[in-house]
Amino acid sequence: MQRLRLKADGRIVELRDGREFPLAPSMPFAPPARTSVAPATTSVALEMATSPAVRDLRRRARLTQQEFAARLGVPVETIRNWEQGKRMPRGPARALLAVIAHAPETVFAALARP
Repeated sequence: MQRLRLKADGRIVELRDGREFPLAPSMPFAPPARTSVAPATTSVALEMATSPAVRDLRRRARLTQQEFAARLGVPVETIRNWEQGKRMPRGPARALLAVIAHAPETVFAALARP
């Protein structure tokens, strides 16, 4: 029996041995509309570019995964998933990471609990 999961970003993955494997689309689909982004850039390429970026942000701040997670107020598993490319930061998390990239000490000071 094949186990499938619909991801929040619309991808469908197969679950085998506790791991996720992306499924290729069964039907041909229309290419995305042209934008200002380079044609070779796809969501997969963006995901691959973002996951190391989270790791780089954390390393530039000289924090462990546990420390980074504690400062952001998220579970350490979330940081691990972002860094391994299993999940992608979305919405407020993506915005927070963008601000951390520019002013990490200011963000960490603002998030510090009194």
